[in-house]
Amino acid sequence: MTTRPPVTTAPLRVALVNDYELVLRGLAQMFSPYRDRITVVELNARMPVSRPVDIALYDPHGRAQSEQHAVDELMSQRTVGKVVVYGWGSGSELDHGGRHRAAGVLSKGLGAQQLVDGLERIHRGTPLELTPTQREHRGSSEWPGRREGLTPRESEIIALITQGLSNQAIADLTYLSINSVKSYIRTAYRRMNVTSRSQAVLWGVQHGLEPDRARIAS
Repeated sequence: MTTRPPVTTAPLRVALVNDYELVLRGLAQMFSPYRDRITVVELNARMPVSRPVDIALYDPHGRAQSEQHAVDELMSQRTVGKVVVYGWGSGSELDHGGRHRAAGVLSKGLGAQQLVDGLERIHRGTPLELTPTQREHRGSSEWPGRREGLTPRESEIIALITQGLSNQAIADLTYLSINSVKSYIRTAYRRMNVTSRSQAVLWGVQHGLEPDRARIAS
């Protein structure tokens, strides 16, 4: 009787896409215990994906362009197999804007193992049945302004302010109500010890909330 060799599956090749190197490195660190299942090929901050990947995982944190535009841009690259958005919320909150154009959307409420499971399911074309274990950000261990006390949401909003966006433009990009945006701004200003938008922009420039431009091969 002949014994067949075990079937092995190559790890998924993934590019991480965001405008901030700090966020990208945090995501890469989160995937490091799962090297047998995920190979992080590149970290791309405002740079095209240069090597073939199965999935480009796009984190819109602090990105001052519509999600639809970013997803379309990634999908047009021949090196990218599928695009997955790594966004806030769950359920209907993940159906806004251009997310239906992506192969899938995974919540920032997911733990690392759930995120890996989700990427594998999307790659196989299997329906997702993942429930975030909590609604707080569990993914990347770093984000701009974290060490100064900003939460991930506050960091995202201050990053957009630093890039010159209005409150309404920020609300449109983040799928938050204008009142929620104003509330995040107020709490962030207290943490930053600033009282005006011009002071907030200067603080953002001084604390790494301006977008980066880099491609980092893993």
